[in-house]
Amino acid sequence: MMRRVLVTGLAVGCSLLSGWVSAQGTKLWSVERYDEMEKGNAEGVAIRSDGRLEPGPVTSLMYESGKSYAWSLASDATGNGYVGLGGSAAGSALVMKVTAAGKATQIFAGKELAVQAVRVAADGSVLAATSPDGKVYRIPADGGAAAVLFDPAATEEKPKYLWDLAVGKGGEVYVAAGAPAVVYRVPAGGGKAEVLFKTADQHIRCLLLGADGMLWAGSDGSGVVYRFATQTAGAKPFAAYAAGRREITALATDAAGNIYAAGVGTKGHSTLPPLPVTGGVGVTITFVQPGSSTAAGANTLVPDGSEIYKIAADGAPQKLLTLKDDVVYALAVRNGSLLAATGNRGRVYRVDTDGGGRFSDVAHLEASQGMAFAAVKDGLLIATSNSGKVFRLGDAVATAATYTSDVFDAQSFSQWGRAEVRAGAPAGFDLFVRSGNVESPVMGWSEWVKVGTGGNFTVPAGRFVQWKAVLRPSGTVDAVALNYLQRNLAPVVDEVVVQPGARVTPVTPVPANATVQVAFPAASGSAPVTFSPDASSTPLTAQKDKTAVTVRWMAHDDNGDDLMFAVWYRGVGEANWRLLKDNISEKVFSFDSPLLPDGSYEVKVMASDAPNHTDAEALTGERASEVFVVDTTPPVPGVLTATMVRSVTKSGAGKANEYSGESIHATLEARDATSPIAHAEYSIDAGPWQYLEPVGKVSDSLAERYDFTVAVPAAPASVTDAKEHVLAVRVYDRYENVVAVKAVVR
Repeated sequence: MMRRVLVTGLAVGCSLLSGWVSAQGTKLWSVERYDEMEKGNAEGVAIRSDGRLEPGPVTSLMYESGKSYAWSLASDATGNGYVGLGGSAAGSALVMKVTAAGKATQIFAGKELAVQAVRVAADGSVLAATSPDGKVYRIPADGGAAAVLFDPAATEEKPKYLWDLAVGKGGEVYVAAGAPAVVYRVPAGGGKAEVLFKTADQHIRCLLLGADGMLWAGSDGSGVVYRFATQTAGAKPFAAYAAGRREITALATDAAGNIYAAGVGTKGHSTLPPLPVTGGVGVTITFVQPGSSTAAGANTLVPDGSEIYKIAADGAPQKLLTLKDDVVYALAVRNGSLLAATGNRGRVYRVDTDGGGRFSDVAHLEASQGMAFAAVKDGLLIATSNSGKVFRLGDAVATAATYTSDVFDAQSFSQWGRAEVRAGAPAGFDLFVRSGNVESPVMGWSEWVKVGTGGNFTVPAGRFVQWKAVLRPSGTVDAVALNYLQRNLAPVVDEVVVQPGARVTPVTPVPANATVQVAFPAASGSAPVTFSPDASSTPLTAQKDKTAVTVRWMAHDDNGDDLMFAVWYRGVGEANWRLLKDNISEKVFSFDSPLLPDGSYEVKVMASDAPNHTDAEALTGERASEVFVVDTTPPVPGVLTATMVRSVTKSGAGKANEYSGESIHATLEARDATSPIAHAEYSIDAGPWQYLEPVGKVSDSLAERYDFTVAVPAAPASVTDAKEHVLAVRVYDRYENVVAVKAVVR
């Protein structure tokens, strides 16, 4: 299908404000995909899955109950609606009759929590199924007292829940029950209910009776769609389709006999609380509530959204659509179109039944869940929960359809240029724009300004902008884009760190504007989520190198400009900064430490957006580091003095003294001009190095003195002179600069 295309305002021509500085040129904010369009507010506008805006059905509020939940809905031939309400306390089950004019009258009140299903019989009476532990009531057409038509407590199965009803041509009533899963058939005039069939599922959630008498039922537990030939004696249920989801929430059919089903929940898994149901033989069976029912009551989502299926007249199944963020509660076919009412965003979708996953978002209801449909002469009624209301979705197309975009944040004060529109005939729509400096447009924004020929419009400069399209019955809009020019903001250097003794090998960076991300659009109804960490903030591995100093920094520019950096230094106590390196594109720089004499320094990193601006327009930002020390010179040792000391054992009178052992006594003093002496160690005769303690024990000064005595090891047999010994001492400063001295002792 070829689209009609109108391009408005391809160029951006705007007179610059006085003193305005461009920021990396003109930018474009465009809205064209469904996930972008759905963020806006649609009134009478349908949003197609390809992003096109077109006039949608007229939607209006018909009745507001003041309750939280409207679970069920039916209609009669005169256009009256019957809505089944519920709440969280006993006695909340109500049925309200709502006229086409919106006037409501209560026709039933039960002691149960909710009216889960409502149907209108051929004689005009209203059937209402209540839950939990409820009954099926028949409410006379003239509004008399309700009579019990079916009491599940009187059956052998004693199901806890009644979920849905269907009325046959002969007036017989079919009841879908749960905990356990049973389908009953109740005679038209009442009487004993017949078990039509039972399944191993948890619940039978929905029923659909075809014109040919075929009864369709959707289950919760295994997500199976069953069919049952009600007019065939001895018929048995047949599993027509096993869905990929746990629960079948809704069924619908079209004139061709195709069946449509909605499935939610994950098979084989339930996080819902168990409901114990104890049988008479002492065996306990555990049931859980259907996920869709609990989600509506708690106003929460069912994980993984919903799927919609088509079972063709010949029985062939097909998945039509997956909605990741929506729970389908009701399906209806109207004028050949399949409609789905969903939660928890109150959306109504028109689904393409030919497959391909195409759909249109035709209504945004002012409620969290669309729960049920009922057909009337000129459209459909929709019951909603959170809050309990009834809306009318008309067959007619809205004559004044308005779509208002989401608010766009340009991130900084901006001038707004021309609009670019891809759409149908220009006579089919009007486009308006407004701007502001606060995020909410409720107050303090400019008035709406109509976009003229060529896409021209004039609104005040500001940080935020919004557009609005007013569609006529034949109008369509596929994409809208607004050009804007940010005021240039100075770059910011967020952090600077300096690491002496480390070197980073430079690599050629890939400019940010030299790469393009090619990605698939996000799934319909789901906003794309991206996370791009700043590479300059992640740990950086450098090579250990005593002859190098590495400077690393983080910086950003709110305009998104490319940045160039310069690194400056100065000694502590100096006034002037001196350039180390400029035109740096990376956020790290290593330099040779001998470039700087030993001493204490600080560096300054200056960021400039000059790559995107002229010299007159470029702005800079800077940040200085903490003080760091450059020390590449080892300590200066004094003279290592070492003498042999013999231990003497005194002998008795008239006898010579005896020598019991030898040791070496040594003294040494070392100094460093820049950093304190860190530690020292010694070795005798090339033996292992041993820690050497200074006088005073704490090594924390620029000068340290060592005075120590060590035992002389036994000389190996291979040496020439057993009386000669070599004492070596190494002294380190705080930056691992080392000096070694030795002394020969005999």
